Amino acid sequence: MFGVWVPPDEAGRAEVGKLAYYGLYALQHRGQESAGIAVSDGSRIVVFKDMGLVSQVFDESVLSTLHGHLAVGHCRYSTTGSPTWENAQPTFRSTGHGGLALAHNGNLINTPELADRLDGGALTATSDTEVLTALLATREGGPMEAAREILPVTRGAYSLVFMDEGTLYAARDPEGIRPLVLGRWEDKGWVVASETAALDIVGARFVREVEPGELIAIDGPGEADVRAERFAEPRPKGCLFEYVYLARPDTTIAGRNVQATRVEVGRRLALEHPVEADMVIPTPESGTPAAIGYAEASGIPYGQGLVKNSYVGRTFIQPSQTIRQLGIRLKLNPLREAIEGRRLVVVDDSIVRGNTQRQVVALLREAGAAEVHVRISSPPVSWPCFYGIDFATRAELIAGRLDVEGIRDSIGADSLGFISLDELIAASQIAKDRLCRACFDGVYPIPVEEAARGKHLLEPSRP
Repeated sequence: MFGVWVPPDEAGRAEVGKLAYYGLYALQHRGQESAGIAVSDGSRIVVFKDMGLVSQVFDESVLSTLHGHLAVGHCRYSTTGSPTWENAQPTFRSTGHGGLALAHNGNLINTPELADRLDGGALTATSDTEVLTALLATREGGPMEAAREILPVTRGAYSLVFMDEGTLYAARDPEGIRPLVLGRWEDKGWVVASETAALDIVGARFVREVEPGELIAIDGPGEADVRAERFAEPRPKGCLFEYVYLARPDTTIAGRNVQATRVEVGRRLALEHPVEADMVIPTPESGTPAAIGYAEASGIPYGQGLVKNSYVGRTFIQPSQTIRQLGIRLKLNPLREAIEGRRLVVVDDSIVRGNTQRQVVALLREAGAAEVHVRISSPPVSWPCFYGIDFATRAELIAGRLDVEGIRDSIGADSLGFISLDELIAASQIAKDRLCRACFDGVYPIPVEEAARGKHLLEPSRP
């Protein structure tokens, strides 16, 4: 999620559509189903969005049509509503004052209640973002006044970047579950993004985080043109899983670099779960930082045992059953000469269903590994997330059904060790009571009613 405002006389040079494109490219890891950019030239908003990766949706001919001094972009990972064109973002609505385009990272947990406030108003999509956009667009007084009314009754995880024809807005839920940062572009414009890495890509300087419960409006080049106010008291509960997996390693969250955190987790993992082995290897790329830390602390040499195919990603072409059965082999291939006859420590970031680890262990054994010891740089994921991660139901989570020994047997490893929750929190350097740990310990900072659960709750025809 990305937003940019530059002075109108800088619009031609800045090419905000391209700035948004590069910002989304930096954030592609946060969503790979669809991508979109909305731009305004001060008099009208134009939205272009489609299914696919950022590089598939946009090319030079499309970007050359996105003129203006203000833009909002989004790459989607669906947690409410199916992955369809209608649910792609930014969402757009006409208002009594013009237009409103909105991008949302997170997941609302009182969507049915919010939808009731529309008094039967028609929805053109089936996402929680569509409901929120419709509410903001139908209120009197413009986006700022509408946000003051609607955001205090909106519950769940929501980092928002939205715009009308002349103003860029940003808001973050009172718990601050998903990250959101403010940056300065060439001391003339402003950028809002999900991660600091996106600021780096477009040459913007990090200013600060958008605070939990804060609403910001930007309509000028100076610091006085950034108007910030509280719509709710902050109750910080940043997502711990951002440090484990979601965020880029070159991002900083709450003052803590993600790469440094993951390396430190690996060090602590080695102390908690030592093993005699010949080589530490990561499951690329997600396990690499923790594997480096594990090797440092254990004294076991770090090496590359698996090669990742960088060109395997989501595709509109569905693989045949024969290819589907190959599974992880499309993405990873073992280096036989490096691993044959060796005792391996394989480090990965998490186990959700167990399918990937099961296939990795099998690949390594087929390639001649003498032993395969799996180490995981997060605690067991035992509970579903309702705040912006599309985890399965608890019954589908392998740690929701099996203990550690049962998981080890299921994936076929010689041994299995997970970092403890206390050690993971210590590595993050954030106080436990300021973190959401629900997927690990089942303690949800915002209670979720049964009626508000489920990805397809606005799609009654879906199961």
